[in-house]
Amino acid sequence: MSPLVRADDASPAGLWKNIDDATGKPRALIRITESNGALQGRIEKVFPAPNESQNPKCEKCEGAGKDAPIIGLVILSGLKKDGDAYAGGQILDPDNGKTYASKIRLTDGGKKLDVRGYIGVPMLGRTQTWVRQE
Repeated sequence: MSPLVRADDASPAGLWKNIDDATGKPRALIRITESNGALQGRIEKVFPAPNESQNPKCEKCEGAGKDAPIIGLVILSGLKKDGDAYAGGQILDPDNGKTYASKIRLTDGGKKLDVRGYIGVPMLGRTQTWVRQE
C-alpha cells in the first residue's frame, strides 16, 4: 500500500451516499461500521422525492424488518475482507424487500465504493457506486 493512502481510506468504514443506478439521484446515506472483522451498513438518512413518504417504511421486507422504518435499517451485513474486496455478505433492497448476496470493493483511492448485489454468481446482479461522505 502506498504511504500516501490514509489508513481510514483503506477501509469501507464511514458514511456513504448511494446513488440510484436507474435515476442517478441520491437515495440515502449509509454508515458502514466494522465489528469483529465483518462490515455492516445502516441507513442514516433518506432523500425521498416530494411525492414519496418522508419517513418511509420497509413495507415489502419480511420478518423483523416488515414495516420497519427505513432510517436505522441494516441493509448490508456479514461482509468480510476477501483480497481487495469484501464478500460473503448480504444486501437488502428496501424497495422490493429482497436480500441478495453482496460484494463490495473500494475504488478511486477509497472515495467510491462499488456495491454489488446478486443471486447465485456475481455476474448475475447489479452494481451501485456509493460516494464517500466522511
